[in-house]
Parts: sequence; structure tokens; C-alpha cells
Amino acid sequence: MIVVDTNVIAYLALPSRHTPAAERLLIEEPEWAAPLLWRSELRNVLALYLRRRVLSFSRAVAIQSEMESLLDEREYEVASLDVLTLANMSDCTAYDCEFVALARHLGVALVTTDRRLARSFPDTAVLLTDRAP
Repeated sequence: MIVVDTNVIAYLALPSRHTPAAERLLIEEPEWAAPLLWRSELRNVLALYLRRRVLSFSRAVAIQSEMESLLDEREYEVASLDVLTLANMSDCTAYDCEFVALARHLGVALVTTDRRLARSFPDTAVLLTDRAP
């Protein structure tokens, strides 16, 4: 199992230059976990795509549903104290620190595309591009 941030989830669901790496990651590590926050963050990405008319409403709904199925039973609440402690010791947002807190709680790696997050928590976070061949 690994924790993935919303960017990795979005790259799996929406075509981009990082999509092949996200697809390889899913094959290598098929059990993805995330804090419940990921749902709202992905909905926000999908809403942006809707506003820009990049996606149809039905496709956006299907993507959200597909990703929710992918993470089924591996979505977690995180302790506020843990998140705030991590935010206090870094220059990362509390949102980003939710993913770090969960990875540390589960004792697994966090895969991200956020360089600042990987730099701030090198013991926990690894870049998607560093994992992919």
C-alpha cells in the first residue's frame, strides 16, 4: 500500500504528461490510500475542467466515481494534531500535510508530484517521477 496525493490521482484519471507514470505506479502498487480530503480536491479539479469545457458533466461524474472505486476502503481521516504539527515544521499547506500524516500513520510512502512536499518530508514523500522508470 502507498498513499498518493490528489495530483497523482488526477494524473491517473486525466490525460497529462504524468499519466503514463501514474498508470505504471498503479500496476506496481495497486493499493492506493488517501485522506478523505482527496475527494474534495479532485472535485475541484473536475469543476475547473467543467468550467473550461474540457470535460462533459457526465465524464466528470464518471471520473470521480472511478477514482472513488479505486480508493474504496482505503480513505482515512487524519488527526488534526498530526497535520498541524507537520504544517508547523514545514512550509507546506495543511492540505498537503494531511497526506504526509496519513502516510506516516500507515507506515508507507507518500507518492506525489509536489517537489516542495518531497523536499520537506524526504523520509515520507517520494516524487512520482523518481519512482517511474
